[in-house]
Amino acid sequence: MDRKALIRKYKETPRPMGVYCVRNTVNGKVFIGTARDLAGIINSQRAQLGFGSHMNRALQRDWNELGPGAFAFEVLDTLEPQSTPDYDPRDDLRALEALWFDRLAPYGERGYHTPRDPR
Repeated sequence: MDRKALIRKYKETPRPMGVYCVRNTVNGKVFIGTARDLAGIINSQRAQLGFGSHMNRALQRDWNELGPGAFAFEVLDTLEPQSTPDYDPRDDLRALEALWFDRLAPYGERGYHTPRDPR
């Protein structure tokens, strides 16, 4: 295949979407989020933490103190892409995220979220 065809094929390939977490392996705290492109968001989370610009200050503080080796990036659940052209996964991603928030309760000593802040 030529280069243009490979690029087109890459762009047309659906990305795995779903729920991910950043887990502090020292204290067990988790940061949960959703994305339409799990690999992309995990790379973005790593980059933000590495540059010291993550939106969650508590997570950023722990990253700065403990270093990148104390954190694991995990895919918790995936959402199957729909073949319908007008499919919008936002509601499905929110529902899936809510299930993981209920399951892990990432608040206080267990996570980097506050009860009023599901992100």
